[in-house]
Amino acid sequence: MNYFKKIFWLLVFLYSAIYYPQSYQQDTLKGEFTYNLKAKFDKRIDKYHEELFVLKVGERKAFFASIVSLKGDSVMEKSGTTTHNVDGSITLGWKTGVVIPKTNFNFTIIQTNEKVQFFDSAGMSLFTYKQPVIANWKLADETRVINTITCKKAEVRFKGRNWIAWYAPEIPLPYGPMKFSGLPGLIIKITDEKEDYDFELVKSLSVSQLKGKFINIKESRYTGAIETTQAKLKQAQRNADANAAAVLASYGTTIIQGQEMIKQREKARKENEKYKNPLELSE
Repeated sequence: MNYFKKIFWLLVFLYSAIYYPQSYQQDTLKGEFTYNLKAKFDKRIDKYHEELFVLKVGERKAFFASIVSLKGDSVMEKSGTTTHNVDGSITLGWKTGVVIPKTNFNFTIIQTNEKVQFFDSAGMSLFTYKQPVIANWKLADETRVINTITCKKAEVRFKGRNWIAWYAPEIPLPYGPMKFSGLPGLIIKITDEKEDYDFELVKSLSVSQLKGKFINIKESRYTGAIETTQAKLKQAQRNADANAAAVLASYGTTIIQGQEMIKQREKARKENEKYKNPLELSE
């Protein structure tokens, strides 16, 4: 494992050891819905990334996150080790053979009737910004059956893309994947007009499966976050990535090789930037 990976996972463990208190269990689970994302991240290649996300709906709010990311939370919580050394220091590590699930979607989104709140980290800090619930939906008198669910059509322009959503009035929950909410029914499927991004409901828990269950999202994913804006969060994440050499230096690591790696990464990043195809094209 190279220096960057060693330092990254050490910082991840430090973060989890400090900030992983009890799971969020103050809200009864009223619905749990799994969405499959198909996304084209790179304009150069006709290849789609697929990943599962979960929407956990409680009494007052709904939580949206990558299932891979949530599994990573669980693995880190169960697999961390702490060794107390004779000199009084502490060595942190992982149990032998542990593999942390990896994803590029480590954010958490909380939806309510009034707002959508986005949480993500930059370096060792957790940041958050708020946005109002989408209010400019255009409802269409058109129906479609998706996975046996009768849906109605709605359209919206959001963050530089035109989206077509299919929502289920028979499931009276005003939520959906990502930041998409505010419709008179759960969003079953939503696709941008270029079909670069598509979220579709693929699984839900039955009423009997929900009985007695609580929201089990770690509080560390959304508590103690620094209030910011979307633009400032993106800049903080770019800065954190660029400061990788400083992290290595703080651990007394020879950084000549690290600096060269950073130069190569920055060169590749600038080249890839031209072909990136993010879900949100504007802020």
